[in-house]
Amino acid sequence: MPGQTTRRTFLKQLAAAGALLPVAGSEAFFTAAPPRKLRHAAIGVGGMGLSDLRSISAHPDVELVALCDVDVRRLVKAAIEPELARRFPGARTYRDWRELLAREGDRIDSVNIAVPDHMHAPIAMTALRMGKHVFLEKPLAHDVLECRRLAEEAGRRPDQVTQFGIQIHAHIAYRMGVEMVRTGMVGKIVEVHSWCGKGWTGPPARRPDRADPVPGHLEWDLWLGTAPARPFVDGLYHPSEWRRWVDFGTGTLGDMACHILDPVFTALDLGAPIRVTSQGAPPFEEAWPARNEIVYEFTGTRFTAGPTVACTWYDSGAWPDTKGFELAEGQKLPDAGSVFVGEEGCLLLPHWAAPRPLPAARFEGAVREFKRQFTFPPIDHYYQFVNACLGRGETHTPFGYAGSLTEAILLGLVANRYPGEALCWAAPRLGFVGRPEADRHLRRTYRAGWEVAGLSDGRTA
Repeated sequence: MPGQTTRRTFLKQLAAAGALLPVAGSEAFFTAAPPRKLRHAAIGVGGMGLSDLRSISAHPDVELVALCDVDVRRLVKAAIEPELARRFPGARTYRDWRELLAREGDRIDSVNIAVPDHMHAPIAMTALRMGKHVFLEKPLAHDVLECRRLAEEAGRRPDQVTQFGIQIHAHIAYRMGVEMVRTGMVGKIVEVHSWCGKGWTGPPARRPDRADPVPGHLEWDLWLGTAPARPFVDGLYHPSEWRRWVDFGTGTLGDMACHILDPVFTALDLGAPIRVTSQGAPPFEEAWPARNEIVYEFTGTRFTAGPTVACTWYDSGAWPDTKGFELAEGQKLPDAGSVFVGEEGCLLLPHWAAPRPLPAARFEGAVREFKRQFTFPPIDHYYQFVNACLGRGETHTPFGYAGSLTEAILLGLVANRYPGEALCWAAPRLGFVGRPEADRHLRRTYRAGWEVAGLSDGRTA
């Protein structure tokens, strides 16, 4: 495995191999770090990982110590990112996250993690147990058991900061929507419908019966990590198609429901579901189903109209029946969002757009009064994490909240396997009532050599 190296040495080695040229003049920007910097490392620096890294490192009190990715192309892209290279020329690079944590353990305070779903919990748990603050992308984990264990571990470490990567939680649109529900603008909530037109659809029922050469830029065994040993197939898993596959991803539910159901859970103060029913087709043998329609039932709260409240999730072409939503003639639902059906009207909360009470004419005065009474100062989800790590406030999506949210969502993946059956969930004992065979889908066995106590063996430490 490649060893520890500085960015400059790493780039020079690659340049010598004909891969690229080193960053000219980077040494001229080196200065001693001021006190009270958050010493940070990024694990997974492609796609969303690079976006997270840019946002976290933009905070003036962050010092980037190390970068890690199993794909050298992504590692190089992050290493030569102009602003990152200018501000952090001494950041070291790694291919193996375990090596990064072992070598940099006493030189970092925090990590952000943005890797395929099956590796979220192993990396985050290891970092937590090493005393690090953790920013983790959604979904919190691949399995229900992992979500519970991460939340418990974080709860035992109140001095360590955690933040879940659902950035829209801080967006003014979602914050306004939550407040409109909680202040009763459309009355007590009867039911909720949430959807996403995006979908990880169309995979074959089984993996192709072939193995392609592993490209030199990718450490395939490190990419597989805790997952079963699978042959590399070009274009099938890395860099993005892994979400379709049961071994590695959590489908559209894990990809999008953590964002879109977040304001539903927050607004209604929901806990664990009591029943989960899949009304779609079962999954393929090795891939998630082409689309989802899942009904989650919860115990009612002070914001709901009855003793229970249902939230139905739709994706990948499944769509709610808009009858009763009080849409204007010709008005269509956005590509993603939620409708809260209340006793006095409905609230349409698009994904990334302002909430709209329906019918609009009925609520014109209420909306004006709401805007007069409530203000929503900007919140930066990433800066909130950094500031909390430095003892300046707290995060709004810690693992205690993220664990409950993701755990509930991932129960829909289990329900996929029993279409049409209402699975009763016993949250305190982490199991289904009268369905012991369903319990086996709450966890998985990690590949030999990748075991993590409390995640793959049932122990808690």
